[in-house]
This record gives sequence, structure tokens and C-alpha cells, in this order.
Amino acid sequence: MVFADAITKDHRELETYYNEVINSTDHDHQQRYGNQFTWELARHSIGEDLVVYPAFEKYLGSEGKAMAESDRKDHHQVKELLKEFQKLKSKDPNFVPKLKELWAILYEHIKEEEEKGLPSLEQSLTSLTGESESMAKKFGRTKAFVPTRSHPSAGEHPPFETAMGLLTAPIDHLADLFRKFPDETISPNPSTK
Repeated sequence: MVFADAITKDHRELETYYNEVINSTDHDHQQRYGNQFTWELARHSIGEDLVVYPAFEKYLGSEGKAMAESDRKDHHQVKELLKEFQKLKSKDPNFVPKLKELWAILYEHIKEEEEKGLPSLEQSLTSLTGESESMAKKFGRTKAFVPTRSHPSAGEHPPFETAMGLLTAPIDHLADLFRKFPDETISPNPSTK
């Protein structure tokens, strides 16, 4: 799998989980998919902060640095909203509106990333044999060790986010054992994703 496809796959999963929440009136179903959405978005965001944005900076020069900084700002806003959303229960009247508010920003971020950032990055990686596939694997491995909840105070730049992630991830993973997830998800085990 090439790098851009790994990122895009996550984007489609997030969209699926979002739609499961907003198109349902069953609070249990909404809570399960809300937890799944939170779990995936937290891991995805940190994976991008640690793998994608440094790659933009490394391979795309000054334009890549500008894209990375813009995306980090988007991520910070998304992480703040996710932090608010993850505290809500599905029976809370703000549950769906907060998710819709979050999605509106996230959707624009995804669209820009898929139309501009990722194609530019993939184009620059074509001359580097195996680099795109290697980065896709690195992105997947990174997601296995990061927090599963939003912690915007950790920042968006390595090494701070890396260090904070190593401290908070075990607590998040333990708490996930007590959260409800979709029935087809036995346990949100990042090592199997």
C-alpha cells in the first residue's frame, strides 16, 4: 500500500463512523460509533503529526513546511473539538451537534489534504524506490503506540507529542477496555489495524 492510500483509507473509515452516528437515533449505536470515531481520529491525527507532516517538510521544501504548519493548526482545532466531543454521552443533546461541528472542520482538512498535500507528496516520493510503502508501514506502526483519546495540550510537534503520547497511551488503552465499541470491534486493538 502506498502512503497516500493508507491516509485516505483512514479518512474513509472516519467518514463511515461519523455517518453511523449522525444517521442513527439509537443512543447505544451512536455511543459505540462515537467511541470508534474518537479512537480512530485520535490515532490518525497523531500519526499524521508524527509521520505525514514531517514528510511534507522533508520532501516538499518550503511549500511542504507551510502545508505542515497549516495542517497542524487544523489538527489543533480538531483535537480541541474532539476533546469536547469525547466527554459527551450519546444521550446528551450536544452529542450529534458537536460531532457535526467537528466534522465540518475535519472534512475541509481531509479534502485539502487529499486534493493537494498527499498527491504532491506521492509525486515527490515516486523517484525514491519503496519510500511510499515504507512510510505507509511507519504510519500504521505509529498508530499502534499513540493515545486513543484527544490530548491537545500534548502539542502537534515531535518530540513533545511523542513523549506525551508515550505517557498517556497506556491510560487511554486501559480505559478503552471499559468503553462500548461497535459489535464487530472486539477490542480497539491498534496492533491489528
